[in-house]
Amino acid sequence: MKKITILIPAYNEGENLVPLSEKLHSLIDSDTEWTGFPKHEYEWEILVVDDGSTDNTPQVLGSLRAADPRFNHLSLSRNFGKERALLAGLDYATGDCVVIMDADLQHPTDKIPEMIHWWEEGYDDVYGERTSRGKEPFLRRKMSKAYYSLLKRYSDIPMLENAGDFRLLDRCCVDALRGLRESERNTKGLYCWVGFKKKGVSFETGERNNGKSSFNFMRLLNLALDGLTGFSTAPLRFASVAGFATSFVSFIYLMFILAKTIFWGETVQGFPTLICVILFLGGCQLIALGIIGEYIARIFNETKQRPPYVASHFNGKKL
Repeated sequence: MKKITILIPAYNEGENLVPLSEKLHSLIDSDTEWTGFPKHEYEWEILVVDDGSTDNTPQVLGSLRAADPRFNHLSLSRNFGKERALLAGLDYATGDCVVIMDADLQHPTDKIPEMIHWWEEGYDDVYGERTSRGKEPFLRRKMSKAYYSLLKRYSDIPMLENAGDFRLLDRCCVDALRGLRESERNTKGLYCWVGFKKKGVSFETGERNNGKSSFNFMRLLNLALDGLTGFSTAPLRFASVAGFATSFVSFIYLMFILAKTIFWGETVQGFPTLICVILFLGGCQLIALGIIGEYIARIFNETKQRPPYVASHFNGKKL
């Protein structure tokens, strides 16, 4: 009998775990056939990774475990971030495939049977493809679209648009991702990097059930920078091209000033222009140094070779 693990990273999701578990139990314990797909017998595991929550998430997980032994929970020693929590979940998942979803009920559980169907058809990575982003703010939606378009265009590997963490991964994908122990993680890019046979399943993003997302603007910006620097050298190339272009324009301007001085003469003037040029070139240099610094910072973090996460408890027992 095949085993399916449902992996759920959670940070301060105490109010959402009970309704989510009810939806999952209605799916896996129902005797009704899945519409359009044959329902096979599976062994199920629900694995929640508590990413250092400060609310009642640990207590809720303990009560859910007591009510159903299929409900496992792994607690990290502090908040390491969603990307590393996902890696921890993949390390502890025991299923033949792993379904990854959020705890806030924005990912529809009724799409899981379709994902399993395509997995049974031979696909290794069945990813959820968003057809809408719910009530996401207009500016954030536009910035996200621009970011993924930029990443898809300049990345060293083919990247998927409108695809997040809601997906089913075969054991071969799970093992490949577990082997990537880098600390500066962008899991959405790593899904594409490992390859394997992929299939998209369309879904509409639901509204968050309770609470507020912990992904503020700065965390999303850091995640975007991790994606750009982790899967593309385009920013470095941009700095080089901008440097050459600026030097070329400066050389042409220098030739113009030299010719003008020789043939027509030149009085001492243009101090404001000189200051503007100096400030412009100084800004270009700082931007280039900043881009280089982003890559160096990530190299520095990787050379320390610290583990991506530290687990403290599994099912309430200290590790």
